[in-house]
Amino acid sequence: MATDTVTPTDASDASGYVQPEVDVPALTRLLDGRYAEVRNLVRSNLAAYSSVLEDAETLSREDYRERVKEIVVEMAGTGQTGMGFPEEYGGGGDIGASIAAFETLAFGDLSVLVKVGVQFGLFGGAILQLGTERHHEEYLRRVVTGELMGCFAMTETGHGSNVQALGTVATYDVATQEFVITTTREDARKDYIGNAAEHGEMAVVFAQLEVGGEGRGVHAFLVPIRVRDGEGEMVPAPGVTIADDGLKMGLNGVDNGRLWFDEVRVPRENLLNRFADVTPAGVYESAIENPNRRFFTMLGTLIQGRVCVGGAGINASKVALTIAVKYALRRRQFEASGEQEELLLDYGMHQRRLLPLLARTYALHFAQDVLSASLHDVLTGVREDEHTQRELESRAAGTKALGTWHGTRTIQECREACGGAGYLAENRFAALKADTDVFTTFEGDNHVLLQLVAKGLLTDYASDFQDMDQFGMVRFVAGLAVDTVVEKTRVHGLLERVRDLLPGGDEWDQEAGLLDPEYQLAMYRFREEHMISGAARRLKRGIDNKMDPGVVFSRVQDHVIGAARAHMERLVLEAFVEKTRALPDGDQKVALSLLCDLHALSGIEADRAWFMEHGRLSIQRSKAVSREVSSLCRKVRPLAGDLVDAFGVPEEMLRSPELIGDLVPMRG
Repeated sequence: MATDTVTPTDASDASGYVQPEVDVPALTRLLDGRYAEVRNLVRSNLAAYSSVLEDAETLSREDYRERVKEIVVEMAGTGQTGMGFPEEYGGGGDIGASIAAFETLAFGDLSVLVKVGVQFGLFGGAILQLGTERHHEEYLRRVVTGELMGCFAMTETGHGSNVQALGTVATYDVATQEFVITTTREDARKDYIGNAAEHGEMAVVFAQLEVGGEGRGVHAFLVPIRVRDGEGEMVPAPGVTIADDGLKMGLNGVDNGRLWFDEVRVPRENLLNRFADVTPAGVYESAIENPNRRFFTMLGTLIQGRVCVGGAGINASKVALTIAVKYALRRRQFEASGEQEELLLDYGMHQRRLLPLLARTYALHFAQDVLSASLHDVLTGVREDEHTQRELESRAAGTKALGTWHGTRTIQECREACGGAGYLAENRFAALKADTDVFTTFEGDNHVLLQLVAKGLLTDYASDFQDMDQFGMVRFVAGLAVDTVVEKTRVHGLLERVRDLLPGGDEWDQEAGLLDPEYQLAMYRFREEHMISGAARRLKRGIDNKMDPGVVFSRVQDHVIGAARAHMERLVLEAFVEKTRALPDGDQKVALSLLCDLHALSGIEADRAWFMEHGRLSIQRSKAVSREVSSLCRKVRPLAGDLVDAFGVPEEMLRSPELIGDLVPMRG
């Protein structure tokens, strides 16, 4: 074991409970899953580039950017950044491996992570997923090696999440067979674009396509943004204006910039034409007739970035927890008993602060595994049905929201749990906090993403609903019979199952069953399904009262987002329960079951007001839940050091000499 040993008096209690022991290497293999070799390759590379963590604190911004670029190009030479590209273009041909590699990069400097994401995930991913063979042949090999550095120019100053309303326009000139790219107004400039300020040579630019005077919606174009002048220096391409976004809260090793286009001409072939094309004569062609469906299909292929950002937030949490737990197993404070001061992690409040977050990190890790496997199947054609695609988009949006919010909360709590030492830059929390803060708005604002989740929930993925904006959603739901929505959510059936499940039927005050995963899942499912049907009723009631659809949606928006969050919390718990059940009997299963119970009951405790308001939790049972959470924290405490060691964060990535010293395990 890697942490304090358990004495015989600590190993069991009056109830007969026996403290399990954790096999750290085996648990690491379980967490790493099928891509353990990939994750270990990235860990080795991170250790080799560990100096960048210190460099970031001392280099100028310009030098820091160059250092990050150098590392990204060097990593490309190891093959770890190209794993998701086809083998014929120098890649590894494995989407799942590329996600595992990216997530593991989050253990290190996050500017390197984001630079990799921009270059290979966003820029390269757009060419791969939106382009066709002509684009793949011309560009992908140079993208994979880092020879061709590029940008993903979607976001505009005036439009972030609402991509359909972008102001950049691409007009087809039939006489020259070129597209003319124009920034039509000041807030249509491309903004916050990674790789734009210094290193990008080409951008995938999202713009409104106009052909023959008719608007065809947003499409993607390959646009050179820099060219070599007569002396071989890279300068802005004709018609392209580039500006630096300047100093940011974090991630200052990434050169975010702004782009303006003044009638920039690109060949007709530069349209990424997987889903639509324009003939030389100016005829627009697409196999997807509905423009909204075409737009959402295009965006759906770019979902990998959203999946990766969520995984990065979860893995950044692992770094923070590893540091904070190790510190709590080393630092002593106050004399609670005897002459020696107590370890921080022996205090109940400290356990309450850190250990539920540790349990939730494990839960989100397993939920992320389910999502990554689904993404791999969809993007590689193993599963191609539309229903699976919609479910993937919804799950990716929700997991990204929960994972990045969890990262922000966990890093802050861990920083506070390390006291003043956690405030020193060398102890990593300064960079972790600053660099991950933007993850909650990267790849979509989290609240907007949860609206996407709710959209599918309210209509059970009805096909005609996928093409609607929020006002269309209100009108659509208002046209449904509410009883139909309620039936879809299975609330009535769930209540019957709950009555059968619990001792005493409707008497929810029974102490038995708190640690039964079926009880825990029933509580999460009830909350989800009750909130979905309630949101549908409120939407319909507003329309029936002749209210404006926009006003209706605004008033119900919190309820809609709450339903989506409840849905995602249920999926996360299900992933954890399923992973735990699949383990063979033994200490490892006992340890993970403790974590799963802690995660589930902490969630119920945190939302106990809702459960009590809706008759699913009495005062007595609520108190029992809190007692059980505290008991689980005490049981997890002797395992905490091993549980964070199992994350496999390289020692070089922890730094933190003031917090964890020489990493020698402390004995309680």
